Amino acid sequence: MNTQRDLPVSLDLLRGFESAARLLSFTAAAAELFLTQSAVSRQVQQLEEQLGVKLFERRTRALALTEAGDLYYREVSKALNLLREATATVRADPAPVVRVTTTGTFASLWLVPRLAAFQAQHPDVLVHIAADSRMRDLERLSLDVAIRYCPEAMAGPGAERLFGERVAPVASPAFLRKHRVRSLDDLMQLPLLELDDPGGTGVWLSWKVWCEAMKRPLSRRNGLSFSHYDQVIHAAIAGQGVALGRFPLVDEFLADRRLAVALTGREFATQLERAHWLIVSPPASRRAEVKSFTNWLRAEAQRAAKELDRRGARVSGRSRAVTVGAGAGRGRRPPPRGRPAAG
Repeated sequence: MNTQRDLPVSLDLLRGFESAARLLSFTAAAAELFLTQSAVSRQVQQLEEQLGVKLFERRTRALALTEAGDLYYREVSKALNLLREATATVRADPAPVVRVTTTGTFASLWLVPRLAAFQAQHPDVLVHIAADSRMRDLERLSLDVAIRYCPEAMAGPGAERLFGERVAPVASPAFLRKHRVRSLDDLMQLPLLELDDPGGTGVWLSWKVWCEAMKRPLSRRNGLSFSHYDQVIHAAIAGQGVALGRFPLVDEFLADRRLAVALTGREFATQLERAHWLIVSPPASRRAEVKSFTNWLRAEAQRAAKELDRRGARVSGRSRAVTVGAGAGRGRRPPPRGRPAAG
C-alpha cells in the first residue's frame, strides 16, 4: 500500500474543510482561518476532487453537508483534535487556554468577578469566555467547558449540577436609606427594575410572578425595563430602583455592599428543576489546565451553594418555591423545548 496516496496533499485542505463543515459557511471559515472566502471554497473543491465525492450541498445563502461530508467531517474533526493534543504535548506552550461558553448574565455577574482568584492561582492559564444564550456543541466548536442554566434534561450528557437559585428584591443601600421599605405596600410604591422578556424564557424574573408568589397582586408599574439581566442589576447598583436579585449571582454585590436586600424574608426558590450545570468536553477533560479550571469552578460553586442553603434556612418559614406554569406565573408558557432559559 502506498500510504502517501491515501492522504490528502495538504493538511490545509483538511483544516479548511473542517472549519467550513463546523461553521457551515465558507465566509465564516475564511474569517476563522484568516483566508478569503474564495480560498476556502477552492480548498474544499480540491479536496472533493481528490476524494472523488461531493462533501457539501451548495444552496442559495446556505451550506449543508452531504452524507459523505458529514461522515468525513466527524472523522477529520477527531483526527485534527488528536493532532492538536499531540502538538500541545510536545510543544512548550507558554499560555494554555481554557475556552468556556456560558450565558452573558452568568459570565458578567458571577464568573468574571471571580476569575482574578483563578488567575492568581494559575497565572499561566488563559481563560477565553464566549458569552451568549445559545447551547453550543463543545466538540464541534472546539470549546472546552460549558456552564448552562436550564433544566437537567436540557443540560446535556455528563452534566454536573453546580447550584440553583433564589430570588429576592434588592436595591442599593443609598436608595434604601432614602426609601424606607417595611412592607410590600412600601415596595410597590418604588421604581421597579424589570427584565424585558418578550420570549417568556425568564418569567420567574418578572415582578408580576414574584408578587403572585407573595400573594400580593402587582398594583403599580413604575420603573425601567432592560433587555439583559445584568443591566437590571447595574441599574439597581446605580440607585435607579429595586430589582429582583438572583442568588447566588448577586452575592458578591451584597458582600461588598453595593446591594442590599430590600425586604427581608420575602423571596422564593425558582423552578426547582432548573439550575446551573457544568459540562466538560471529553477530549478537553484530559488537559491539565481544564482540570485546574473545573476544580476551581467546583470549589467556588460549592461555596455559593452553601450560602444559598443558608439563605433558604434563614427564611424557610416565609419563602416559597415557584415553578413556571404552576402556582406563581400560572398561564405563562415555559421555554420551548431545546431552548435555554434566559441566563
